[in-house]
Amino acid sequence: MRSIEPGYIALYRSGELERRAQALEARLASCDICPRECRGNRLENELGYCHSGRLPIVSAVCIHQGEEPAISETRGSGAVFFGNCNMRCAYCQNYQISQNWEKQKSKEMECPTLAERMLYLQNELGCHNINFVSPSHFVPQLVRAVLEAVPMGLRVPLVYNTSGYDSVASLQELDSMISIYLPDLRYASDNWAKKFSDASDYVARARQAITEMYRQVGDLVVDEFGLAQKGLIVRHLILPNGLAGSEESLTWLARKLSPAMTVSIMSQYIPMHRALRIPLLSRTISVDEYETVLQLLTNLGLENGWVQEMGAAGDYLPDFERKGHPFSPAPERTEELISKKVSRDH
Repeated sequence: MRSIEPGYIALYRSGELERRAQALEARLASCDICPRECRGNRLENELGYCHSGRLPIVSAVCIHQGEEPAISETRGSGAVFFGNCNMRCAYCQNYQISQNWEKQKSKEMECPTLAERMLYLQNELGCHNINFVSPSHFVPQLVRAVLEAVPMGLRVPLVYNTSGYDSVASLQELDSMISIYLPDLRYASDNWAKKFSDASDYVARARQAITEMYRQVGDLVVDEFGLAQKGLIVRHLILPNGLAGSEESLTWLARKLSPAMTVSIMSQYIPMHRALRIPLLSRTISVDEYETVLQLLTNLGLENGWVQEMGAAGDYLPDFERKGHPFSPAPERTEELISKKVSRDH
């Protein structure tokens, strides 16, 4: 199939992208951009839960070879790692940039500069897409940067790579702008979400957000090379001791959205940040826990997507304090198509 022109180009031509940027920026005066709805005036740099003011915090801009095959493909994904976060995951592998807001303050960036960095990823590094990582608290700044980048020549698809803890109202402003949504579905229990990520309403918020994402982009569409053009990919990280609620979450995806849903099952959990001090989180997953999730995929008829191989725990760890690239050497992909993995192992 031919490449699909990203929708943000038509939105720019019609003036709708400018309208959305202005509407979102106005909401920063009493911030309700994410589910926290702190109501601080970020235009005046009043800090709420995410410790972020008017400007985006951009912790790293780099080529990323370790995303799902349909995202990274041959030339890699152009990752824009935003700093700070609207969650506090005890096991966050990006904790250096997500949970150290004092240090991240120095990474503030004007939106035109961010636009230039996006063009660098597209033109100089040849990335297949622009991949906004942890963007939930920076949606207005993201839209403004895209608005600046279009007349500079931005033309690749945009990926919204998120924890899933997103505001539906903010996502609606991204309709026809984002080509590929890449959310996590981390928990099926608000008790565990509160205990380990300080997000007591995560389950409802994430499910509402994923439902809205699916309404916007539908099932994954790839080109003749397998590169994602449009659609939803839901990530599910297997946690030890059943803490991710895999059965309930995957059942919800298959039965409430679609069994044709594209999922990315991740076995890469490793105790990071504060997790080693928490007994329930202090180990990697077991073979039995992994095999249980594979069986779930079969039982639910979820056949589209990828499964990381068991033992991937150390393959995807970034170091944002390393000079140069946070992933060095580039992580080797250890995913396998669900259809192949399940038919061989079961």
